[in-house]
Amino acid sequence: MIAERIEALKAEMRARKVDMYIVPTSDFHESEYVGDYFKARKYLTGFTGSAGTAVVTESETGLWVDGRYFIQAEKQLGQSPVVLYRMGEEGVPTVKEYVEKNLPEGGCLGFDGRVVNAKAGEDYGKIAEGKQGTVFVDEDLMGIIWKERPELPKNPVFILEEKYAGESTKSKLKRLREKMAEKGADVHILTSLYDIAWLFNIRGGDIDHVPVALSFAAITQQESFWFIQGEALDGSLLEYCSANKITILPYGEIYSYAAKIPEYETVLLDKNIVNYRIFHSLGENVKVVSEANPTELMKAIKNGTELSNIRNAHVKDGVAFTKFMFWLKKNIGKMEITEISASDYLEARRKEQDLFVDLSFDTISAYGANAAMMHYTATPDSNAKLKPEGFLLVDSGGHYLDGSTDITRTIALGTLTEEEKFHFTTVCRSNLNLAAAKFLYGCRGLNLDILSRGPLWNLGLDYKCGTGHGIGYLLNVHEGPNGFRWKVVPERGDSCVLEEGMVTTDEPGVYLEGRYGIRTENELICKKAEKNEYGQFMEFEAVTYAPIDLDAILPEEMTATERNLLNNYHKMVYDKISPFLEEEEREWLKGYTREI
Repeated sequence: MIAERIEALKAEMRARKVDMYIVPTSDFHESEYVGDYFKARKYLTGFTGSAGTAVVTESETGLWVDGRYFIQAEKQLGQSPVVLYRMGEEGVPTVKEYVEKNLPEGGCLGFDGRVVNAKAGEDYGKIAEGKQGTVFVDEDLMGIIWKERPELPKNPVFILEEKYAGESTKSKLKRLREKMAEKGADVHILTSLYDIAWLFNIRGGDIDHVPVALSFAAITQQESFWFIQGEALDGSLLEYCSANKITILPYGEIYSYAAKIPEYETVLLDKNIVNYRIFHSLGENVKVVSEANPTELMKAIKNGTELSNIRNAHVKDGVAFTKFMFWLKKNIGKMEITEISASDYLEARRKEQDLFVDLSFDTISAYGANAAMMHYTATPDSNAKLKPEGFLLVDSGGHYLDGSTDITRTIALGTLTEEEKFHFTTVCRSNLNLAAAKFLYGCRGLNLDILSRGPLWNLGLDYKCGTGHGIGYLLNVHEGPNGFRWKVVPERGDSCVLEEGMVTTDEPGVYLEGRYGIRTENELICKKAEKNEYGQFMEFEAVTYAPIDLDAILPEEMTATERNLLNNYHKMVYDKISPFLEEEEREWLKGYTREI
């Protein structure tokens, strides 16, 4: 089937004299996760991970994935004709390096200009130009061969009330226009679905577990234009838009709007997000200022209302997870539990909580060796039965009207080896050390990552991902521009200065292929500490409230300071969670948050 699809694409390429065709994992908005309509790379290659890029030539089809997906991709590609390229590994070319090497002289490079951002599109264009070649960008070849492609989603949009958002749309537009004026911008083209949802205080359902609506926006000093499928809006939304002076236009009109922007006006946009076709719809004499959307930093710095709500959401989420962990510990070995049934039980506990909206992502419930795949998803075929031995890794979260959560716990189901306990304890130490960081304002996640990664590096171990990412407020759980990472990865855009009010995850791990995976993840709010002659000091507040499994801890492998950190964290968990538990659950939690 995969071979047939690849051959069908090649036939369309030959008909148009296209020598190389790029199929990214992207929608028209550079979203991290995409709806079914946009899963062209999955359709073409059979790889189901959330990130990856396929490149097709007459002689080869390559798939580029990052370290999160090496094991998964290798398994899923199997005997297919797709060649796996492990990004970041020694000797492996980047996609652009591969294109530059393999595009023939005078050749034609193709991609759908709506699913490649302007910056990447320009880079590809320069490669083609350097080969005296051309680009083919105005036709979606995947759309031609994908005969049963799903429709574009247009799910209902709802208003996020100010008691949850903490700031009105009018106020946000005023702040945005001030930033536009500073940059001399007449028009701001905004295509990030997360930024539009934040700016207009709306949420939708066009991407699974990401409450956004497919749309574009253009903001001037006097007007706001929202390009969206009209079926997604009801009467209350139309009234809301009218009250906020937001003009509704059809989703696809963004291209003609961009083409009609008057000559010599200045347009503010981010070429790393705005798609290639929008950018190239602008007139030659339109001045472009390409910078990060001002809304990106605005929404990353949570206001007081959002932070208060987020703490409330985490108490509810912690109750749900603690009930799950209690049930799992009590029943393992006594009844049949699988990865999927465990995940279903946890989801049911979240759905019981007040103001629950949805899961914040597909739960990762991974037993034993499956947990070595960072983004494993249990399927009916892979669904492992849990035994009273080894680890179950559960990475999960919920969307609530009062915030989004992302928590990972690795749970001991029974007998563990000393090595498993040692690695679990090391991961716990890594998590606690970063959470306890005190640092001068001006630090970035880049400066602090070693606090988490250090204990693992000392063992000659590492994990092939960042240590943490920003969290959106009832939005995407991977939000920039804040994060923890040991090196700059430009396309991640997560290396900003850490500001008060930012929420970032702290999730070190150990992943041993074919054996087990361990991860412990909490969310941290960045706060101001004291200010003195040395400057403004900053610190973190952990807002994830669930026990770290003491059955897997080796206290003798922790320093006295680290034991105190764990004890203090567990005291906070008990104080926050115990009032909402049944008596038996409360007694269990008391044991699992005891001092060591």
